[in-house]
Amino acid sequence: MSNIPPFDLSEQYKTIGEEVNAAVLAVLASGRYIGGTIVESFEQQFANYIGTAECIACNSGTDALFLALRALNIQPGDEVITTPFTFIATAEVISAVGAKPVFVDIEAATFNLDLAQVEAAITDHTRVILPVHLFGQPVDLTRLLAIAQAHNLTVVEDCAQAVGAEWAAQKVGSIGHIGCFSFYPTKNLGACGDGGAVTTNDPEIATNIRMLRDHGRRAGGYYHEAIGVNSRLDAIQAAILQIKLRYLDTWNHQRRVVADRYQQLLQHVPSIVVPQEPAGGQGVWNQYTLRVLGAASNYELSDHCRRDQVRQRMQAEGVSSMVYYPLPLHLQPIYKQEPQAVHCPIAEQASAEVLSLPMFPELSPEAQDRVVYSLKDCLV
Repeated sequence: MSNIPPFDLSEQYKTIGEEVNAAVLAVLASGRYIGGTIVESFEQQFANYIGTAECIACNSGTDALFLALRALNIQPGDEVITTPFTFIATAEVISAVGAKPVFVDIEAATFNLDLAQVEAAITDHTRVILPVHLFGQPVDLTRLLAIAQAHNLTVVEDCAQAVGAEWAAQKVGSIGHIGCFSFYPTKNLGACGDGGAVTTNDPEIATNIRMLRDHGRRAGGYYHEAIGVNSRLDAIQAAILQIKLRYLDTWNHQRRVVADRYQQLLQHVPSIVVPQEPAGGQGVWNQYTLRVLGAASNYELSDHCRRDQVRQRMQAEGVSSMVYYPLPLHLQPIYKQEPQAVHCPIAEQASAEVLSLPMFPELSPEAQDRVVYSLKDCLV
């Protein structure tokens, strides 16, 4: 019996392989590999999908966040409020522009930023609130924007895992001031390599990001107005993403079907807590992440916690899973040395309990049954 992987891109390629091959060959034959009409066409299509006036493609989700902060002129002495329970890139870009990441704990139910604690973290140095729509579940942007507006702050949405997700019937990435997306291959809309995009309705921000992504020049040539970076999406990736964008809603629907079935099969299983979709939002289930209870409360003992034992047993039965994330950012070596104490007990507990089951649109009911059977067997 074959192993069940956490994610399987080969199944997706079987569906769209002919279209992708033709599109890539057309780009190769064109001789135009950087920029050009294919990239511009994708930017317009993606902006239309998200519901913004502007989309600026770049070469990764990390760069999307970095360019957004650069365009806002975030600099040393500034503070950016964000979550400690996410991939390092979210905090990394804050540090990269010289600002200070201010970590606020998460909600136990959604794994997203705890908005009840955000206001208390705001100081005279706060410039931006950077929420992450983790695992494809949207943050309550109505509430968050009210907080931001009351304090004259900018909201930059990290939508890396949430393309197509909605809050109050609006796509994430169109609600805050700036949206930042990743097209890493395992994302719901994934390239065949790195890729990213920034969305906004502010034409000045869009102009600045276009300049910064191309060595600080506005219209090509060799006249530079700022210290920029080289962060251009190549035409091959843009051509692939154009094709995949047409399938995105279908794939997101299939992910929802998989997630709904997991919910039904796991709702009465003891010792776990299944994930919840926030009221008012519609998630896209980039991951199906549950909690395995009985974990060590001390994160340093996480290698011996029940979650890891269950995961190892499932792996031995041919069912793979992932842990996102085993150590919260405020406890990472690069941030743990900060002199200010950071208290995020919910994030620390989540790091010892979370387990992401296989999740991709093509996951069959039979494979799901095997995943659930294995989980139940290994919990005993």
